[in-house]
Amino acid sequence: MLKIYVNCDTQDLPLGTSGVDWVQLNLTNDRLIFSAGSDIVKDGEPIPTTSELNSAAILITDEDVEVPHFFLADASENLLREIHNAGAVAKRYVFCAEFDAATASEPVLELWDDEDLDSVLNYCLGAGVPSDSFFRGITTTGGTPIVSWTGSRLAGSTAGHFLWLNDEAGALAVATDLYFNLRITVPANFANAAAENPVMAIKYTEN
Repeated sequence: MLKIYVNCDTQDLPLGTSGVDWVQLNLTNDRLIFSAGSDIVKDGEPIPTTSELNSAAILITDEDVEVPHFFLADASENLLREIHNAGAVAKRYVFCAEFDAATASEPVLELWDDEDLDSVLNYCLGAGVPSDSFFRGITTTGGTPIVSWTGSRLAGSTAGHFLWLNDEAGALAVATDLYFNLRITVPANFANAAAENPVMAIKYTEN
């Protein structure tokens, strides 16, 4: 079985560390929110309305804009929990995929438009051009990335546009925790505005 956790603590320490606020995602009801933040859209506040989210949207400028705030919208608590260590920072233990057994293939992380997992037409995923995706990811199981890490642009399943969560070391031989981080960069002078809801998928085969 696969469980997904996000680190909502400021401490960059592994899943299961005493005193570190790792939260398991409810894959049916929880979601991730990426925002410029505001007095309403911030850690500890109720999950915002669409209007409140729009008021805290990332503004397009004549320079690339790094999205500064990642949140877990915790449906069970109706609460925003900031994922403090997400983004282009030297942090290792941010997102965790916990596998309770070996796998038959290496797990991969992909981003798609919706649950059909067959298109990447969202503007934020490159509008059909994966190399233009705003999303970048990096596998951090083996170590801490550098500040302003580059990672891989994420969109769909073409080569170079998804993450090998075991660093291309193959299937998992035993129960394993795999870690990764994400960043989002809005390109300078981007010509479109939209409210989009891409889907993250972790794919693998079982024994």
